Amino acid sequence: MTTSARWRTAASEVLRAGAGFALADVDPDSTPGYTGRKRDGVDDLAEGATRLGELQERLFAQSVAGTAEGSVLLLLQAMDTAGKGGVVRHVVGAVDPQGVELAAFKKPTEEELAHDFLWRVERRLPEPGRIGVFDRSHYEDVLIGRVRALAPPEEIQRRYGAIEEFEADAAARGIRWVKVMLHLSREEQRKRLADRLDRPDKQWKYNPGDVDEQERWDDYMAAYQVAIERTSSEAAPWHVVPADRKWYARLAVQELLAEALAGLNPTWPAPDYDVEREKARLAAT
Repeated sequence: MTTSARWRTAASEVLRAGAGFALADVDPDSTPGYTGRKRDGVDDLAEGATRLGELQERLFAQSVAGTAEGSVLLLLQAMDTAGKGGVVRHVVGAVDPQGVELAAFKKPTEEELAHDFLWRVERRLPEPGRIGVFDRSHYEDVLIGRVRALAPPEEIQRRYGAIEEFEADAAARGIRWVKVMLHLSREEQRKRLADRLDRPDKQWKYNPGDVDEQERWDDYMAAYQVAIERTSSEAAPWHVVPADRKWYARLAVQELLAEALAGLNPTWPAPDYDVEREKARLAAT
């Protein structure tokens, strides 16, 4: 279950937003840490799916046996058209869906708005032995919330601290965070939006409001920069994945997820019965 030799540096290292991180320095069209090209990436994604599937099956088996002590939570945050759906389909979709808990956070309901912004998120944290996936997340409350001034500045500031505390507490309970920003260029987003308008099979995905968000691009990039600076921690580090090349973004997220699962070192649970006795009983039937 070794990683592809074409990763010259571990994805978790080369993509991590560490001290002094600047989003403006990340080229959305680059392929950090990976030496292959698109055709190699497609092959490695298929090969990596087998590795990821086995790791996830071991973890899920532990959950069924009641021996699982940890879980992995993949959090995907991005501008529209950056490829979150493709990552869910092509990366997470390659594993047994029984062991996956997917939460797609949309506009808060009246009930959710009656609670603190983290209330609805905490309810969807994965159980031990599972992979959780957040398609958008509590970061909407410091991204859209900041750009569109949906909350006072002092409340936005409070939320950064609340997020860091919340994520540290979840990590202490055995959840391994894989926080990913899919970093798309403005030009590539414009192309993908145009593609949606040109294709009848994609027009349902188009939202006229996306053009309004394009006009606030710089504000969103500034909001992402602050959010990453304030909440990338040892317990829950951010990883920024260049997303102009879909094949690379999917491969990088797969690698990050596999690294996190391998870090849990899931093993097949030992049977709670006598294997040889059961073999003999079965042979006698």
